[in-house]
Amino acid sequence: MNRVCQVDLTAAGLRLDKVLAPMQVPFPELTDLRLSSSNRDKTVIPDTFLGGSAPRLQILALSFVSFPGLPKLLLSTSHLVELYLRRIPDSGEISPEAIVPTLSMLSNLESFTLTFDHFWPYSDRGSSSLPPPKRSILPALAQFRFDGLIDYLEQLVTRIDTPQLDRMHVNLLSRTEFNFSCPRLVQFINRMPTSSLLDEAHVEFHDSTARLGLRYRTSESIVDELMINFLCYESHLQLSSIKQVCNPSLHLLSTVEDLYVEHRFCEPDWENDEIGNDLWLQLLLPFIAVKNLYLSEGIASGIAAALQELVGDRITEVLPNLQHIFVKELEPSGPFQGNIGQFLAARQLSNHIIAVSVWGQDLKLPT
Repeated sequence: MNRVCQVDLTAAGLRLDKVLAPMQVPFPELTDLRLSSSNRDKTVIPDTFLGGSAPRLQILALSFVSFPGLPKLLLSTSHLVELYLRRIPDSGEISPEAIVPTLSMLSNLESFTLTFDHFWPYSDRGSSSLPPPKRSILPALAQFRFDGLIDYLEQLVTRIDTPQLDRMHVNLLSRTEFNFSCPRLVQFINRMPTSSLLDEAHVEFHDSTARLGLRYRTSESIVDELMINFLCYESHLQLSSIKQVCNPSLHLLSTVEDLYVEHRFCEPDWENDEIGNDLWLQLLLPFIAVKNLYLSEGIASGIAAALQELVGDRITEVLPNLQHIFVKELEPSGPFQGNIGQFLAARQLSNHIIAVSVWGQDLKLPT
């Protein structure tokens, strides 16, 4: 035990239990510990694991296991740099109230992943109606990944500040089908020390996911600084969910100059109706600095129909600095051209000329 510095084990529930049995004593040299159950059996790590102390541990990764005593163990891991808690069986075992004070003691923690088994509910026990708690500082945290219910994340982020956080990826489920409200997440993102180099926003609709991504480019790579996925299927629900973060309260959106709105895989089934048009306009409203709008073919006509409703004094209410629209695989004539013409003409009368091009080549619209 005194010489073991790394443990990396994936095993079925019963076999993992047998391995854990002799690990109820201290491992003073252990720096890297990775344990994973290879099936959905609920393996429970006892509170006496590692003798309750792991003073040299730098990496801890647990997958598909239950460990109610984890907060107590973490208090001894002052050198921990990476913490990965994946597919935790029950979100009630690691509540925000319990985990945040522990995380705030980990002054070297740089990467934190927390994902739950989506079939388990989370109850905030009415804490959403209480005054916001005093926030704890996670001084070194640079990367954060979360998969689970919005309710849980809302309670977690209202309790923390992350002065070094530069990358966050979250996948969110709603406890109720129509409630993707996340005001505390928006407030948390506003507190992030995000890069001033952010120059692209990507709104993507997949078959079961609506996504907002914010990224910047360097000479060597593209960096996804923020990625938020809302897991839902219905088209109007996807629009409604992404609108929860694409709102004027999210300050980062107000400086982005390139906006991409795309649908991946199957063709979207949005109808050009009053509700859909209003949702599109609300989604686009925060992007006041956008100059270039990139649209996939299936989405272009719907957005054009929404923009067509902007008349009179409202003509520059949405995308006031727009200069160019690029549409992927756009034909010389079609629904998009029929819907966008009135908007382009009204903008031109207000001395805001907008050019339209196929992605990668010029397109001349019929006059």
